[in-house]
Amino acid sequence: MEKKVKIPEVPEELFTERLKLRMPKPGDGKVINAAIKASVDELKPWLGFVLEDPSPADTEINTMEAHILFLKRENLRYLIFDKETDEFIGSTGFHNIEWDMPKMEIGYWISTAQSGKGYMMEAVSTLTDLALNSFGCRRVEILCDAENLKSRAVPEKLGYVLEGVLHNDELSVDGKRLTDTCIYAKWQ
Repeated sequence: MEKKVKIPEVPEELFTERLKLRMPKPGDGKVINAAIKASVDELKPWLGFVLEDPSPADTEINTMEAHILFLKRENLRYLIFDKETDEFIGSTGFHNIEWDMPKMEIGYWISTAQSGKGYMMEAVSTLTDLALNSFGCRRVEILCDAENLKSRAVPEKLGYVLEGVLHNDELSVDGKRLTDTCIYAKWQ
């Protein structure tokens, strides 16, 4: 007999001092795609979906799939918007969710135009608090390429512990070399 896992209430929207984080909705693909196109040079080394040069239709399909996964509580992507102007900033969310533990991983990317303003720190801090204090997670992880210094700065500034570096762990996004993966974590 399979054990029934109780999933906590998951907010569809979160608010911080400057930001609104909300689940993806049909129709969001256009603004997300525009941010991807405007940020391609910064995102391309780290994110495979950028290499494919997604069309607005591709991004809309991905957004609808993310909406469904959110409703199923299998992957909780949040889109980040400026709370006052409603301008799209980036994306963050919980991946590799194990509700029975519970533990999860936080991933993120930001539009180049919004980088360097502390928005991602604010968003990831909010998700970390949600995971540890509302979801009761015993562990929250952030994994990133060892060479992605901007991505590494987020967990380092938020007090995550660098537990280790997995050497030759992944192929680079372009498939041309091996990369190392940093594993950061917070726990209760």
